[in-house]
Amino acid sequence: MSTTILFIGLIVFFAHFLSLQFRKTNIPDVLILVIVGIVLGPILGFVSPVDFGKVGSLFATIALVVILFEGGTTLDINVLSKSLATTGKLAIVCFVLTALIATLAGIYALGLTMLPAAMLGLTLGSTSPAVIIPLVKALRVSDKPATVMILESALTDVLSIIGVFALLQIYTQGGLEPGKLIGSVLSAMVFAIVIGVLGGIGWLLVLGKVRDFPNTISSTLAYVFIVYGATEGLGFSGAIAALALGFTLTNFEEFKLHRIPSIDRNIVPLNDIDLAFYSEAVFLLRTYFFIYLGISIHFSDLHLALAAAAIVLLIYLMRIVLTRMAFRDPEYSLRDTAITSMMVPKGLAAAVLAALPLQYGVTGGEIIRDTTYMVVLISITLTALLVMIYPSRFTQRFYSLAMGKPLAEKTGSAAAE
Repeated sequence: MSTTILFIGLIVFFAHFLSLQFRKTNIPDVLILVIVGIVLGPILGFVSPVDFGKVGSLFATIALVVILFEGGTTLDINVLSKSLATTGKLAIVCFVLTALIATLAGIYALGLTMLPAAMLGLTLGSTSPAVIIPLVKALRVSDKPATVMILESALTDVLSIIGVFALLQIYTQGGLEPGKLIGSVLSAMVFAIVIGVLGGIGWLLVLGKVRDFPNTISSTLAYVFIVYGATEGLGFSGAIAALALGFTLTNFEEFKLHRIPSIDRNIVPLNDIDLAFYSEAVFLLRTYFFIYLGISIHFSDLHLALAAAAIVLLIYLMRIVLTRMAFRDPEYSLRDTAITSMMVPKGLAAAVLAALPLQYGVTGGEIIRDTTYMVVLISITLTALLVMIYPSRFTQRFYSLAMGKPLAEKTGSAAAE
C-alpha cells in the first residue's frame, strides 16, 4: 500500500514536469503518460485493468465528464454561432469517412464479415475529447477552430456510441428500424443540450444560496455529475449535457438569463478560484486517465498492428483533405488548419466500445477489441508526434502545400507558444 501511495505522488510531480516540457519542447505529455501505462501494464505486468475493477471505468468516465465540462466553459457563444456550420461538416463527414475506412479495412485486411466490420468502423469513428481538449488549450489554438474541435469530439462520441449499440441490437434481435436510429441520435443530442442548458439555469438560481455554505468550491462539479447521471439515466448523452452546462454557466449573460428575477444580477457562476480549481482537477484526472488507458491497451499479433497502422494512416490522410476543404477560408491560419488536421486521435469511447462485441459474443469480437486498442495507441502517438514536429520548417512547408495556405514568416515562435 505504501508503495502505491508513493507512486501516486510521484506521478503527479512527473505530470507537472511533462507539462513544463511540453511548453519547451512541444512533446505532448499525453504520449508519455500512455507509454508509462503501457510499461506498467502490458510490458511489466505490474497492474492490469482487472486490478481496478469497476473503479477504473468509473474513474475514466469522471475524467471525461470533468474535461468536457471544463471544455464547455471555454466556449464563447459568439464564436460558437459562427462555428456550427464548419463543425457539422467536419464532424459528420469525418465520422462517416473514418467509419468507412475502418469498415473496409476490417473486411479486406482483417477478414471480418460485414456486421463486425461495421462495428469496428463505428467504434473508431469518434475522436477523443480527453486528448483533444487539453492539447487545443495547451497549443493556444484560435477560438473558432478550437470550438470546432471541441464540439466535434463531443458529437462524434455520441454518434459512435449510438451506432455501435444499434449494430449490437441488429446482431441480437435481427433488425433495426432506420427511423428509430435517426430519432435516437437526434434525441440523444438535442435533449442532452436542453437538459444541460436547463441544468445551468437551475444552478444559477441556487448558486447564490449555495455559496453561503462553507467549503462549496467543488459543489459545481458535484452538480455536473448529477446532471450527467440524470441525463444518462434518461437515455440521452450525459457528455453533451456536461458540455452544454459548462457553456451555459459562462455565457448566461449573452443568453439574457440575468433578466430572470430569481437570478442575482451580480452573480459570477465561475470565478477565478473556481476556474483554477477545475483546471487543476482536469490536470489530475487526465494524468491518471492516460496512464489507465495505457494499462488497458491489449497487444496482439503483428498483423493486427499493421492493419491498425494502415487504418490510422488512411484516416489522417483523409483528414488533411477534409480539413483543407472545411478550412479554406483565409481567416483560418496555416497553423490552426494544420493542428485541426492532426486532431483525430481515438480514446476512451473507442476503448470502451471495443470490448462490447466480444461481450455480446460477436464473431471476430476479439479482433475488433485488439485492433481498436492498437488504433487508439497509434493515433495518440501520431497526433503527439505531429504536434511535436510541426515547428520544424520542413513540416510547415508540407502543411502549407497540403492545405494550400501560405507559409507564415514567423510560424516557429507561434507554434512553440
